[in-house]
Amino acid sequence: METDVIVIGSGIGGLSCAAIVARYGFDVVVCESYSTPGGAAHGFERNGFKFDSGPSLYSGLSYSPSPNPLRQVLDAIGEDLPCVNYDTWGCCLPEGDFDTTVGADQFCDVLARLRGDKAVAEWRELQRVIEPLAKAATAIPPTALRFDLGAVISLGQYLPAMLPHVGSTFKLTGAFSQIMDGVVTDPFVRNWLDLLCFLLSGLPASGTSAAEMAFMFADWYKPGVMLDYPLGGSGALVDALVRGLEKHGGKLMLNAHVEEILVAGRAQGVRLRGGEELHARQAVVSNASIWDTLKLLPQDSIPKSLQARQATPECDSFMHLHLGIDATHIRADLACHYIVVNDWERGVTAPQNVVLVSIPSVLDPSLAPPGKHVIHAYTPGSEPYSIWQGMDRKSEEYARQKQARAEVMWQALRRIIPDIDNRCEVTLVGTPLTHARYLRRHRGSYGSAIAAGQGLFPGATTPIPGLLCCGDSTFPGIGLPAVAASGAIAANTLAPLSQHLQLLRKLRE
Repeated sequence: METDVIVIGSGIGGLSCAAIVARYGFDVVVCESYSTPGGAAHGFERNGFKFDSGPSLYSGLSYSPSPNPLRQVLDAIGEDLPCVNYDTWGCCLPEGDFDTTVGADQFCDVLARLRGDKAVAEWRELQRVIEPLAKAATAIPPTALRFDLGAVISLGQYLPAMLPHVGSTFKLTGAFSQIMDGVVTDPFVRNWLDLLCFLLSGLPASGTSAAEMAFMFADWYKPGVMLDYPLGGSGALVDALVRGLEKHGGKLMLNAHVEEILVAGRAQGVRLRGGEELHARQAVVSNASIWDTLKLLPQDSIPKSLQARQATPECDSFMHLHLGIDATHIRADLACHYIVVNDWERGVTAPQNVVLVSIPSVLDPSLAPPGKHVIHAYTPGSEPYSIWQGMDRKSEEYARQKQARAEVMWQALRRIIPDIDNRCEVTLVGTPLTHARYLRRHRGSYGSAIAAGQGLFPGATTPIPGLLCCGDSTFPGIGLPAVAASGAIAANTLAPLSQHLQLLRKLRE
């Protein structure tokens, strides 16, 4: 088979890239190793319960124009994504259990109750300091980026909007802790900001770029903001991207495991398991992580500058707990999301310290049978792979460790639903080995952990002609907006500048 562009992997980055490449008029084929598209964001079903495999917190998807690159991708390919809106989430912290909301003011009420007027004043001052940074962070959409000389024009049209914020731009490249220092001294507020940074990047404030947090403040802490949950779960999001891909003539191949990227002076195609070869006239785009991409390349074809990316620091892995439960007489005030922190002193990145809980059937009852709820609890990017490495997944040792390491998630759930143990009808426990097996993730990692000020993300291009990359190894952040942006940037880099500019005009309408 011969096509213009081959995309390896159908994660959100790969699908975003492929769908926009197809929209630009290229013939594109996506090769997905698994039987279901979506990568870390795919959905799956057990006994009538529909689970999200990974991401569970969304914003900026229910309106356009939106600063969220994922919404921009959907707009570019002409796909809608019906969402339900909400603004409240639960916190189970060392200070106690309470609900909070997104928006400009409500968190100040929480601070006043927990910490007093001084903490409120510091939070207000932080909002004031971040406001110009937020405007600078959102002045240029990531979808305007491309990695060739055409970027001078694609980015240049946003220069008038950027000029008033030039003074703030340089601050965006450093760590967010540099913005906090001198403004925030209250221990709880500093811990809270560390937590938000960790959820964005997998790193505390000292390693998270100010740009990421400025973007988050612009999105979450503004008047009238709402969070979104796509009706049908993350699977509905994946379906929308696949529809857009196929609508524009692209093709998705499932159970198509790429064993090698063919290189002869340039990336020329891929070889699948079983020996079938697909050839690319224009480019091969890898949505696999940088570590997994390097494994696909012939060793004698890898330039030293690309081989050096093997040393890219990585986030730790996950523990997952997927439950289908009986919701009879369950508390009526359940929130869709909860954040559980056991001990601030240990730090938010410490293993077994932070647990996220998602109960999306509170918002979308179609995800569970009548009278039931679906639950996803996980330890986000803090489970060390080393304690699992080499284990036999069929061994008693593995079963015992699964049970022991899942206990922190059960404890978190008991704070929310005390009788959770007696309600379970479906119980699935995932480990870093599960992550590595089903998501084809190097060491089960959720992405790169390049600390702000200690390195730059390499972007879409590589030293091998015809080989591009997208996904969490190429753009700051480990969430859906970041990988969607990376896919769009790779697609733009392949497209003629005139088509890219036309797309940007459409997104501004």
